[in-house]
Amino acid sequence: MGPEQPGLHHRTHALHPTIFISYTGEALDYKMPLLRAIKAVDEAATAVCQYFDKEVTKVTCTLGWEQEYFLIDEALYYARPDIMMAGRALFGHTPAKGQQLEDHYFGSIPERAQAFMRDFETESLKLGIPVKTRHNEVAPNQFECAPVFEELNLAVDHNMLLMDVMEKTARKHDFRVLLHEKPYAGVNGSGKHNNWSLATSTGKNLLRPAKTPKENMLFLAFFVNTIKAIHSHADVLRASIASANNDHRLGANEAPPAIISVFIGEYLTNLLDGLEKNIKGAMSPASKTELKLDIGRIPPVMLDNTDRNRTSPFAFTGNKFEFRAVGSSANCAASMTVLNTIVANQLREFKKTVDALIKKGTKKDEAILRVIRDLIVESKAIRFEGNGYGDEWRKEAARRGLSNITDTPRALEVWSRKETKKLFADMGVLSEVELDARHEIELHSYVLKIQIESRVCGDLAVNHIIPAAINYQNRLIENVRGLRDVLGADKAKKASATQVILIEEISEHIGKVSTLTNAMIEARKKANTIEDHRDKAMAYCDKVKPYLEQIRYHADKLELLVDDELWPLPKMRELLFTR
Repeated sequence: MGPEQPGLHHRTHALHPTIFISYTGEALDYKMPLLRAIKAVDEAATAVCQYFDKEVTKVTCTLGWEQEYFLIDEALYYARPDIMMAGRALFGHTPAKGQQLEDHYFGSIPERAQAFMRDFETESLKLGIPVKTRHNEVAPNQFECAPVFEELNLAVDHNMLLMDVMEKTARKHDFRVLLHEKPYAGVNGSGKHNNWSLATSTGKNLLRPAKTPKENMLFLAFFVNTIKAIHSHADVLRASIASANNDHRLGANEAPPAIISVFIGEYLTNLLDGLEKNIKGAMSPASKTELKLDIGRIPPVMLDNTDRNRTSPFAFTGNKFEFRAVGSSANCAASMTVLNTIVANQLREFKKTVDALIKKGTKKDEAILRVIRDLIVESKAIRFEGNGYGDEWRKEAARRGLSNITDTPRALEVWSRKETKKLFADMGVLSEVELDARHEIELHSYVLKIQIESRVCGDLAVNHIIPAAINYQNRLIENVRGLRDVLGADKAKKASATQVILIEEISEHIGKVSTLTNAMIEARKKANTIEDHRDKAMAYCDKVKPYLEQIRYHADKLELLVDDELWPLPKMRELLFTR
C-alpha cells in the first residue's frame, strides 16, 4: 500500500459493512434480503446458462444507478420550514418561468454547483465510489451524477454512502441537497434510475444481444424471462418503489406512471412478435436454422434502436433493463431485492419447464425456443411502447388486466397476499414474519410522513400565510378609508374599486385556508385514533392528504394577491433560480 492521504486512514476504517438481525434470526435491514436475492438469482441464472455454456460457474448482478437531486441555497432552505421538515415545498405558486425553455438542461453547469460537484466527487473517490458523470437535469437547480457499473451489492453501498457525502459536502458550499422525489410542484421530480443486468463468470453480459444464433438464444432466454417476471409480479415491483415521497412524482413531469409496464423498442417488439408467430409445435431443422439466422440479425448495439421512452417504468436500453420508477431518496436495495427475487423465481420455472420437455424427448434447442415462445405470449400484456400519461393507456392497461395503484398504502397491500409470502419464502429471501414486519413499518412510515406534512402545512397556513394576508388586507382597508376621507364617499367609491375587490378576494381565500386547515386537523385527529396500521394509513391517504393540495391552492392564490414585500416565504422563482 502506498502512502496514505491525510484523513483517509480514519475514514475508510470507520466504515464497516454490516447486517442487522434480530435475536431470533430475522433480517432487520435491507442488506440481508438483498444478499439472499443475489444468491437466488446467481443459482437460478447459472443453471439456465448451463444449457448454453458449461463453463459458466457464477452469474453476478450488476447495477448502475443514476442519482438525481436538487440544490437549494442554505439561507432559503432555513427560510422554508416545509422544505426543512418535509423535504418539499408545500406552498408556492408556479413561477412564470420553470423548465419550459430547457435552458438549464442544455446549459452549462453553474459555477457554484460545479464547485460543489468537484468537491463531493473527490470525497466519493476517496471512499472508492467511482462517480463518472455529472450534468444538469431538466428542472432548474436539478442535477444528476452516476458511477461506473458495479456489482450490485457494492453499488447499493456506494449509493448510500454517496447520499451522505453529498449532504455533508453541500453544507460547505452553503447549499442543501434535496433528495425528495418531488420537492417542487410543476417541474420534474427526482428519480434514481436503476440500470440492472446479469454478467457471467466467463465475462458475458446476459442482456447484450450477440452475433451468433447460440449466443442470441442465451440473450433471448434471459430477456424474455425478465419480461415474464415483471408481468407475473408487477404489483410486487410496484410495492418496492412505493413511498409517500414517490407518490407525488409518479405519473407527472416525465416520471413513469404508477402502471408497471415494459418498454423494449420497435426492433425487439417486432422480433418477439415474429417469434410468437413462427414457433408452432415441432420445428423442422430448416425452419429452426432460419429462425436462428433471424435472431442472429439483432444488431450488436441496440442503444440507437431503443427510444429513450421516459414514460416507461421498466425499459430495455440496449444491454440492460432500466428501472426508472425508483425514487431519488430510496435505498436501491429495496427494488433490487424484489427484482432479483422475481427473476430468480421465473428462471427456476423456465428451467423446470424446459427440462420436462427434454425428458419427454424434445431436443434441447427446440424445447428452449418453445418455452420462450410461450413466455412471449403469456407476458405480452406488460409490453407497451406508447405514451404512459394518456387516459387511453389507463383504459388499455385496465383491459390488459394491469394494475394502476396510485398510492402507497394500496401498493403495499401486495405484501399481505399469500402468493407473495410464498414467493419470497420459496426463494429464501424473506420469511412471512420478515414480510409482515416490513409491511407494517412501511405503513407506519407513510403515516408519519403525511402527518409531518400536515402539521407543517397547518403551521404555515395559520402562523405565516393568514397573518401576512390580513396584514396586507389591513393596508388596503386603511387605503380605502383614506381615499374616502380625502375624496369623499362618491369619488372614493370609484377610486377604491380595485382595492375593494382585492379585500374581498383576500377574505375569501383566507376563509378557505382557515376552514380547510381546521378540517384537516380534525381529520388527522380522527385518523390518529385508529390502531390498525393499514386502516390508519388509508385514513391519512384518503382523508388527510387531500387537504394539503386544497389548502395550497388558496394559499398560492393569496401569494399572487399579497404585496411581495409582506409575503413570508421565499417564492418558487427564488428557490429554483438561485445560482
